[in-house]
Amino acid sequence: MVARTGKNSVDPLVRQEQNVAPASADAEISAFLQKAKDMKPPQGQRGRLVFALDATMSRQPTWDQACHIQAEMFQEAGKISGLQIKLVYFRGFGECRASRWFDSGSELASVMGRISCQGGRTQIGKVLTAALKAAGEEKIAALVYVGDCMEEDVDMLCDKAGQLGMLGVPMFLFQEGQDGVAERAFREMARLTNGAYCRFEPGAARQLAELLKAVAVYASGGRDALKALEKQGGQGARLLLEQLKPGS
Repeated sequence: MVARTGKNSVDPLVRQEQNVAPASADAEISAFLQKAKDMKPPQGQRGRLVFALDATMSRQPTWDQACHIQAEMFQEAGKISGLQIKLVYFRGFGECRASRWFDSGSELASVMGRISCQGGRTQIGKVLTAALKAAGEEKIAALVYVGDCMEEDVDMLCDKAGQLGMLGVPMFLFQEGQDGVAERAFREMARLTNGAYCRFEPGAARQLAELLKAVAVYASGGRDALKALEKQGGQGARLLLEQLKPGS
C-alpha cells in the first residue's frame, strides 16, 4: 500500500461523485494532434500536467506501461523547462487519490510502483474534481486521462468538464479498447474542454507513449521543443508538428 502521510504520500480526495457514455485509429490520432496544437505552454516555468489513470482491476497492464511512459515524459520535458505531474487514480470501492506535484520520474515511479489495481467502478467525477482543485490553485497545461470504460452520470461529468474548459484546461482522453458508452462520453468531454479524444488498442502502448511524450514536451517548451524532439526521432513530435501552423 501507499503511505498516507508524509511528503511522498498520496492524499485521499474529500468529495465523492457519481452512468455516462467509429473512426479509424489514424483519424482519431490525427484529430488528437490537431487539438493538441491549441494547448499553450506556460512561459518561463515548468509545464504542469494532471495525469489521471483508471486503476481498476482490468487496468493492471496499462498501469505498468504508464509507469514507464511517465518517466519518458519527464525525461524529454526535462531537457527544456521541465515538467510537473500530479497523479490522480481511482480503484476499489470508492477510493480515489491525488498526489502532490512530482518533479521527477523516479519519484513518481516509486509511488506508482507501490500501487496495485483493484476491482471497482469508474470514478471519473472525482478525477475532474481533483483537476478543478488543481487548476484553481495554479495554472495547469492539461488533464490527461487514460481509461477503458465509463460507469457514471454523463451529464455530471460533462458539467465538470465544462468548468475545466472555462478555466482553459483541455482534456486529452485516451481510451483503451472499444467501449461505445465510454467513447461517446470521452468525446463530449474533450469537446467541452477544447481537448481531444483518441482510442488505442492494448498493443499500441508505444504509440500512446510517443503521443504523451510529445504533449509533455509541447507543454514545457512549445514548437521549438517539438522540433528538437523530432530531430531525435520522436514520432509523436513529428506527427504533432505536421498539424501545427507555422509560428504557433
